[in-house]
Amino acid sequence: MYAASREASSRAREALSAALTGSDSVAATTGSELFAVVAVLDDQRSLRVALADKSVSSSARAELAERVFGGKISAATTAVLTTAVAQDWSRTRDLVDTLVLLGQEALLRAAADRGRIDAVEDELFRLGRIVEDNPTLEQALADRGKTAADKRGLLQRLLTGKVEDITLQLAEQAVGRAHGDVGVVFDGLSDLAASLRKQIVAHVRAATALTPQQREHLAASLQRIYDKPVTVHVQVDPALLAGVVVRIGDDVIDGSAVGRLQRLRQSLG
Repeated sequence: MYAASREASSRAREALSAALTGSDSVAATTGSELFAVVAVLDDQRSLRVALADKSVSSSARAELAERVFGGKISAATTAVLTTAVAQDWSRTRDLVDTLVLLGQEALLRAAADRGRIDAVEDELFRLGRIVEDNPTLEQALADRGKTAADKRGLLQRLLTGKVEDITLQLAEQAVGRAHGDVGVVFDGLSDLAASLRKQIVAHVRAATALTPQQREHLAASLQRIYDKPVTVHVQVDPALLAGVVVRIGDDVIDGSAVGRLQRLRQSLG
């Protein structure tokens, strides 16, 4: 985002924090309603352009949002939406993307209030691995020829009753708008959940499954390195032969047998 949109996004997030005071149902409703607003804006180009039009006064944009959505969304969601559209955005897309992010954060806040954010985070990570390991499913969820409703329906058939309701809602919204690697989208949601818990995420590929003790030792070691609590997500990859590969953001720590062999070949070459 350019500077104007970064400032606008920051103010919209402040409005979300102010609105989410109360029970987890407030956060859950706000998240769901923000996703509904985004669905309308995705379908109506003229409306989303008008709500981000800097040539129109901020009060007029807020009034337009109230006319269109008033009575259809809660007071908390209205406060977030009107604050967002009253800001000056560098691009229309930045407004919509921020509303998506606010919806995600609201739902994750609801999960946290219910004491279920750990479960949601883990389910999103595992969902990313399932998609990554199943090319047919990945293609179906990323297929531009399929409607968002078709993709949501597929996820509902696969996941209903097997994951947290908030996990399913986040996943449905994500695949409805995804136009690329769906597994990466789910990883991003998992990382967002961790960040809201003030944690960083270590994506670990291991030659064999790690024991609980090994996971705890790895998390403690990484916490000493990064000076922050670390959530460890593990994917078993027998192709590594032995050891692990750890990715945190752009940092990669390769302690696998394959990595050591590659470094040996390079040193001999």
